[in-house]
Amino acid sequence: MSETTARPAAQTTRTTTHRYTCPLCEATCGLLVEVGHPDGAAPRVVQARGNPDDVFSKGFACPKGLAIGELQHDPDRLRAPLVDGEETTWEHAWSVVAERLGRVVTEHGRGALGLYLGNPNVHNLAGQLYVGAVAKAAGTRNIFSASTTDQMPKQVATTYMFGDPLTVPIPDVDRTDLLVVLGADPLTSNGSLWTAPDMPGRLRALRKRGGRLVVVDPRTSRTAKAADTHLAIRPGTDVFLLAAVAHVLLAEGLADVGPHVGAHLEGLDALPEVLAPFTPDAVAPVVGIPAEAVTTLARDLAAARSAAVYGRIGTTTVRFGTLTSWLVDVVNTLTGNLDAPGGVMFPLAAAGQRNSSPTSRARSPRFGRWTSAERGLPEVLGELPTAALAEEILGGHVRGLVTVAGNPALSAPDGGRLGKALDGLDVLICVDLYRTETAARADVVLPVPGPLARPHYDLTFNQFACRNTAHFSPAVLPAEGDVEPEWRTLCRLAGVLQTLAPQVDPDAVDALVVSALLGQHVAAEGSPVHGRDVADLVAQVSTAADGTPRTGDVRMLDALLRLGPYGDGFGARPDGLTLDRLAAAPDGLDLGPLEPRLPEVLRTPSGRVELAPAPVVADVARLRTALDEARAAVADGGLVLVGRRHLRSNNSWAHNLPSLVTGSNTCTLHIHPDDAAARGIVDGAPVAVTSSAGSVETVAEVTDRIRAGVVSLPHGWGHAVDGAGLSVARTADGDGGANVNVLVPPEVDPLSGTAVLNGYAVEVAAV
Repeated sequence: MSETTARPAAQTTRTTTHRYTCPLCEATCGLLVEVGHPDGAAPRVVQARGNPDDVFSKGFACPKGLAIGELQHDPDRLRAPLVDGEETTWEHAWSVVAERLGRVVTEHGRGALGLYLGNPNVHNLAGQLYVGAVAKAAGTRNIFSASTTDQMPKQVATTYMFGDPLTVPIPDVDRTDLLVVLGADPLTSNGSLWTAPDMPGRLRALRKRGGRLVVVDPRTSRTAKAADTHLAIRPGTDVFLLAAVAHVLLAEGLADVGPHVGAHLEGLDALPEVLAPFTPDAVAPVVGIPAEAVTTLARDLAAARSAAVYGRIGTTTVRFGTLTSWLVDVVNTLTGNLDAPGGVMFPLAAAGQRNSSPTSRARSPRFGRWTSAERGLPEVLGELPTAALAEEILGGHVRGLVTVAGNPALSAPDGGRLGKALDGLDVLICVDLYRTETAARADVVLPVPGPLARPHYDLTFNQFACRNTAHFSPAVLPAEGDVEPEWRTLCRLAGVLQTLAPQVDPDAVDALVVSALLGQHVAAEGSPVHGRDVADLVAQVSTAADGTPRTGDVRMLDALLRLGPYGDGFGARPDGLTLDRLAAAPDGLDLGPLEPRLPEVLRTPSGRVELAPAPVVADVARLRTALDEARAAVADGGLVLVGRRHLRSNNSWAHNLPSLVTGSNTCTLHIHPDDAAARGIVDGAPVAVTSSAGSVETVAEVTDRIRAGVVSLPHGWGHAVDGAGLSVARTADGDGGANVNVLVPPEVDPLSGTAVLNGYAVEVAAV
């Protein structure tokens, strides 16, 4: 922290500058947050800017990060608990939580409880560390999360291929010669399942060293506009394109996995027969890309000195999301780019990465251990599909719901029915920053501190980073109002769910959580603390080097760092990493470029890369049938819908910050001029968009930046909900915009349970 004194003003103001890692998206950019300390008033953020000394982002920051002070001081952010919409004390709030959840359990059993975990949980330290305890304490199988509206297909594919849902190969963008991006717009999103701050700079460097960028996207996104080659594919057909690319590699003898990967590979011989039907000529009419371009892409990937294929939400939230995700890494493997510099590689994070831990053992993937009550949809990685949430509530199977950092009223599929379902719950408890469109319906809302009032470390996103680094950020500001630290709220929530009594000591729950973590390592052979005394280890992480007591999330973080691959192993490696040593490097620690990690990362039962997992290969039969169906759909000539990402948007809450609801961040329907003319639609006119699930009205934006036959509506809008406490969002873009999830049918990719958010049929008409 640096300190300066501002010029004298009406009030003498001291300013301090703090280094903080932005928690608002996956890029993890380093910020310099300048805080003013007016005499007699609470400190406030003066400005935030990129930190040029950050070891990873080197001064880059996007508009969301620069608006972090606006979020911290947003007057709409909750600063006290709410019961039935009114501010109250914590003790009263907890008594209501216990009484109303207890009533559901008494009358219907724990199986009538549900838990929904939102995306922001992986963006904050406490959420990453304690939601597992909340889920376990709830004692229900009705666990839903944003994962099944986002990245679950990638996690299922990597579980089958490499043995763990977080062992995701990451493009080594700083060394690659050819980057192929499918269904993603990293210049807007800043990367997703791919932590790479300053993506504009990294792509410029790719070009400068003679590399190429190929983008496969039905829209001319910011990234597509910057590409050397843009292939405007039909939505949802990336799976056919990748299958054809793999087919060419195998049929033309271009596949070369290399000796390093070949020594640890299983299933290569099965692929030619599996992929035989998907020739470039067969798929070209379906994908909307000439067969010659498909063949050229395959040959270019094979010929490149290094190459990386990357697919994201446009390849996961589709009917064949798991097959598409699998084929991304099949192509990376066949071209010799798996676990190779400049290809796709496995990060080695400083804390929390299971594939570097002795507590992580090989085991056979087990999905479908239970199913949803209404449709019998299988569990995947401990979760049921969020696309089933509405029907499970309406069917009476979920009567009490707890949401943590989630807003399913706007973000979940089948939005029309889900709104009615949420209104009919016996009890709804929300943990959130805001009184969102979901929390507006809640019995109790438990607030959490703003982003700058809590410590931060990226446990999740360091596991997807294009370079190994570590950053710890202490809280910049004290919490405002009557708001508990988030770890205490989550620990107490876990205790209340377990006991159904309000009198719970969060410190006792925290002690159980940290003891359980350390106990796993004490019991694991090969661990640096194997056979040690758990109580002694807890004592070591309970005090900082300066004598300050540690509890909660920072104590857990210290334990994870010390047990990690760079850690001191509680004295076993005296020069290793601890939280104290990391905190002494406020600009972060550079732990080096990605290095080959096979076979150590593998947790498959065979100990090998499974290139043709049986459940995935079995689903190819469905893909063969769909190839013929897709030809018929193309001939039909209807419209299909895709989403859209905005640089100034990050889930629904970003729409409540005035500086972010500007420019292109608007809820309009992109439609090609030919499609607009055929329907009598003019630019700026109101239109109705209708699907099999519902209908919304919005404004047409006629543009040739989207291919004919495709329309696009962004996610996260629809704020005109009675009782929601988002004053800016309710009026942004006129009336809060249209909720695209009202249009989303409850269809899922069967292997992952992930909602089909892209590529489904819609009709558009002038209003």
